[in-house]
Amino acid sequence: MFDIKNGTVGYLEILGGESLKGTVEVSGAKNSALPDMAAAILTDETVVLENVPDLLDVSTMRSLLAYIGMEIDSLRKGVLQFRLKEINSLEAPYELVSKMRASILVLGAVLTRFGYAKVALPGGCSIGTRPVDLHLEALKKMGADIKVKHGFIYAEAPRGLKGAEINFPKVTVTGTENVMMAAVLADGKTVINNAAREPEVVDLANMLKKMGADIRGEGTNKIVINGVRKLSGTVHKIIPDRIEAGTFAILSALFDGKITIKNYPSEYLKYVHRVFENIGISIIPIDKDHIAVRKRERLRPINVETKEYPYFPTDLQAQLMTLLTVVDGHSSVTENIFENRFMHVPELQRLGAKIKIDGKTAYIKGVKRLTGAEVRATDLRASAAMVIAGLIAEGRTVIYDIYHLDRGYENIDHKLRMLGAKITRESL
Repeated sequence: MFDIKNGTVGYLEILGGESLKGTVEVSGAKNSALPDMAAAILTDETVVLENVPDLLDVSTMRSLLAYIGMEIDSLRKGVLQFRLKEINSLEAPYELVSKMRASILVLGAVLTRFGYAKVALPGGCSIGTRPVDLHLEALKKMGADIKVKHGFIYAEAPRGLKGAEINFPKVTVTGTENVMMAAVLADGKTVINNAAREPEVVDLANMLKKMGADIRGEGTNKIVINGVRKLSGTVHKIIPDRIEAGTFAILSALFDGKITIKNYPSEYLKYVHRVFENIGISIIPIDKDHIAVRKRERLRPINVETKEYPYFPTDLQAQLMTLLTVVDGHSSVTENIFENRFMHVPELQRLGAKIKIDGKTAYIKGVKRLTGAEVRATDLRASAAMVIAGLIAEGRTVIYDIYHLDRGYENIDHKLRMLGAKITRESL
């Protein structure tokens, strides 16, 4: 596991242009692991999570849960056991919350089980503002008394939360998950309208149902939860990471489809596959555990925009844009989710990409090749884009700020070396 006190200090050095081939395995989904770990707060019985990825964000959540009082044991690689019998603290301190915005996920679980929670405000985010006001307004509708002062959220519900109808004005994944966890032990029925439909939300619902929760409608925009008195322990396997899978599919397409992908969750990437087909990339099932990538000799430019699931995910936008920088013709990518998610564009330009930004849209003119340079990983998904760019670029690329990469991609430099990449991790 990562040492979150020291983080990951160093840089990646990539010698581009090497032929990549072989099989790469998709890890467990970061965006499922974090809410699933938080859900262990909801019971005093043992919860075992399987397929947990070894990521910086997972280590941060593990430290936060341990601070609260959770006993956490590593049973074997990728398998963690949780049990919260006694509370040490009902506070999520800024030192930990500031490292990862998903720490806000403990709010609903702690509040509904113990009647009080104090959680530091997550603060800003490099890819844009992601306010938690939707979470707080929903919890207020459920009867919580909430005050925000001195950088903390103080939430109280000494008589417990009550079921309510929640109408989210915009889709929020963590907001949906927070309310789900709050509602499973609330008194009465909670209805979440305009709920997030992401597979990670469904995964959390499936885990909670194994624990005894009464939930219907997960995967649709209306989730109905009838509160129960108590939840039990469970064993739950985290779903594969669809964003990592899509990242490797894009990489394979750039290397003539010579990379086979194991544990590829095709059912979560149907719209992405339609976009790939329009470019000239096909996903071919080999067996129930493996897929191959096939591409036409000449890829086509495309116009694509990001949107909430089941449409094209913002978390694959930077990786797709990297592919489009070397597709002959003019493409465009419109970002509808986060207002500041084009920070990778100047870094791609340093590698020779031809990209212009106008408002929410990036216009890309394909070039024959990228050339190596020193670049920064500006956020988690941009870091993967920089790695892809470095692998296809001519010459040497150095990527700084790689702690972003380690937040969401398990052992990616090792996985790539197994495919034949010349990639090394150096200390500063």
